[in-house]
Order: sequence, then structure tokens, then C-alpha cells
Amino acid sequence: MTNVTVWNENRHEQKNPLVSEIYPNGIHGAIAQFLKAADLDVMTATLDEPKHGLTEEVLQKTDVLIWWGHLAHDEVQDEIVEKVKQRVLDGMGLIVLHSGHFSKVFKQLMGTSCDLKWREADDRERIWVIDPSHPIADGIGEYIELEKEEMYGEHFDIPAPDELIFTSWFEGGEVFRSGCVFKRGNGRIFYFRPGHETYPTYHNEQVQTVIKNAVNYVKPVQRKRPVYGNAQPLEVIAKK
Repeated sequence: MTNVTVWNENRHEQKNPLVSEIYPNGIHGAIAQFLKAADLDVMTATLDEPKHGLTEEVLQKTDVLIWWGHLAHDEVQDEIVEKVKQRVLDGMGLIVLHSGHFSKVFKQLMGTSCDLKWREADDRERIWVIDPSHPIADGIGEYIELEKEEMYGEHFDIPAPDELIFTSWFEGGEVFRSGCVFKRGNGRIFYFRPGHETYPTYHNEQVQTVIKNAVNYVKPVQRKRPVYGNAQPLEVIAKK
């Protein structure tokens, strides 16, 4: 069984009654609920827990880490960021949601500012599937339509994705690369745009389907990891 840890800074839920009304068990609780229903082994972790809930034991057990953050990116300890980054390079899958694009760990793994345009104006969002054969798009039609969402617009300052699965159009006219796969070391990362805290986006069944598909796609490959550094020859080297 795949072990998933859902990480959420869990600050909006404490500060904004609208968010706690939409997500009474936190954004992490809402995501964990539909993942558990998919027969995944799910844990949650939040910013204010010791070591942000991401102890060495938790990270070593985690096959896929899901990350949601917004208000408190700077409060995440650099030591924990480095450990998460190393686990991704070692093969752990990482799913970064919505405003997690500005998280320390995502920016470190991308090597860019990860900046973008944004607007909170109840834009309608249409998330177009541009790679219909991709496993993350399994079960999704031509597009996902969200009645209200925060707008993210290009330019999105990220490296060119290894795989681009979704592109969003917004009512105000902007477009955005909203479903991107990156390969780093032995691990895979999926960035998925929707999920502003004041909208019930994670209750949308199609959004849930994408996240469940992504867990299966970015989970570690069951193979022996490459060995790096000085290596002995596989064959006898003829003396010249």
C-alpha cells in the first residue's frame, strides 16, 4: 500500500471562519479523507507540530508527500526543507498544490522564483486537458470547470515542465500551466494549480480524481537506486 503524508500549514483554518466552514477538518483533513477512501495509507502533518510533523521517521515512511502552504512559507525550517528535498531526490513523490508554488521546497527543487500573476475576483476557471493519454488525466473529460477560483496567470516562472498535462483558462482572460510534472533525481513532482482556501475546490470530485491519479503516478519506482561516485569497472580494462 502507498503511504501518503498530507502536509498543510493549517493557518487559514485558524484565522478565517469561512475557510474553517468549508474545511472543518482543515484542508489536510479534506484531502486525507478522499485519499483514505481510495485505499491509501494516509497521515497528516501541519506546520505547528514539532518538526512540522515531518520527522525523520515520517519522511522515511512516506512514499508521496502532498504540500499545501500559503501564509507561512518562511516559517518552515530550512533543515526540514533540505530533508524533504533529499527524500524527493532519493525517490519520494511530491505533489505541490496551489499556493505551494511559493514554498521553500518547491522553489529549491525548481531553482527559479516560481512567481506568477494572481487575482481574487471569483473568476471561472476551465482546466483543459492537453495530454489526454497521461495517467494523471485518467477519468477526466476534456476539461474541469470550476465556478469560482483564484486566478493564476502567466508568466509562471518555472523551468519547462518535463510533462504538461493541464492548462487553465480564466474568465478574466489569463491562461496558466496548471498541471506540471518535473523529474528531479530519482523522484517525480506534480504541481497542480487549483485549491484556493476560500473555495470548496478540494470537494470537487474531478479535482480529487486528479490528485488520486497523481499519487499513483509520482510514487516511487520499485527498483534499485543508482550508485553515484567513484565506481569499479564492470569489465576487465585492458592495459594499454
